[in-house]
Amino acid sequence: MTALEPERTLPDDVRTARIGALEIAYEAYGDPADPAVLLVMGLGTQMIAWPDALVADLVAAGRYVVRFDNRDCGLSTHLDGVTAPDPLKVLARRAKAPYSIEDMAQDALGLMDAIGLETADVVGASMGGYIAQALALLAPERVRSLTLIMTSTGGRLVGRPRAQVLPQLLRRRPVKDREEAVQRVLDTYRLIGSKGFPRDEDYLRDLAGRSLDRGYQPAGYLRQLAACLTQPDRSAKLRLLTIPTLVVHGLHDPLVGPSGGLALARTIRNARFVGYAGMGHDLPRAIWDDLARDVLAVSAKGLEKA
Repeated sequence: MTALEPERTLPDDVRTARIGALEIAYEAYGDPADPAVLLVMGLGTQMIAWPDALVADLVAAGRYVVRFDNRDCGLSTHLDGVTAPDPLKVLARRAKAPYSIEDMAQDALGLMDAIGLETADVVGASMGGYIAQALALLAPERVRSLTLIMTSTGGRLVGRPRAQVLPQLLRRRPVKDREEAVQRVLDTYRLIGSKGFPRDEDYLRDLAGRSLDRGYQPAGYLRQLAACLTQPDRSAKLRLLTIPTLVVHGLHDPLVGPSGGLALARTIRNARFVGYAGMGHDLPRAIWDDLARDVLAVSAKGLEKA
């Protein structure tokens, strides 16, 4: 049984969809008659981390853009009654994940059903890329194109993190106050962020504060992390996909090594790889325009194929 949290008041621009026992919070921008783009965010990260400027560029190009909070994050259902496993025990296979990446892909598919998206261009970042792949394997007829950003196949030999980032990834202690929450985000992105691009710390401070206000959930992070740590290697199944695919990866990503993105580009038929020197595990402002252009290009291929 899933334990649900008490009902919360949502901001006026956020809607919710009932997906089984869960409420998934989402925002939609543009004309619903336009081709849809579904944005899937990463581990412990809320939908507001998708840059508003990127969303605006996609909408201006004639896309209906939907972004959402994954389960256990932001304004979507927090599974507060489900034990958050120790990630070290999960790695040692002495504890199980409460749910899987495939379960989270089912959430995304359920959201598409609930809001009437027959198909979508699916864009996933980091864990969101795992979810996007699982969604494409679950229902390939619903995915017009895939954009996979700083993510991997699930294989254990590719996309491995550097040893120095593991303590930050596995950190379990909740923050005490707003100041510590903001500082932790700054410290995290100094470690995993893009060294070759300017870091907008004012933007990060604002994002950290808004994320804390919307729905801080440290136990949810651990449950999502367990799903990542126990995901299967999707390589064999990915070879069967014929969906137009763009793979974007920082060539200096310390959290999901670039070998993960390169493996995806080799595995998925006719995938295009775009690598950025100096980019780590984030979305630096300097690539937003290029990213929007490349997402639209692979979206156009998907529309032609449809």
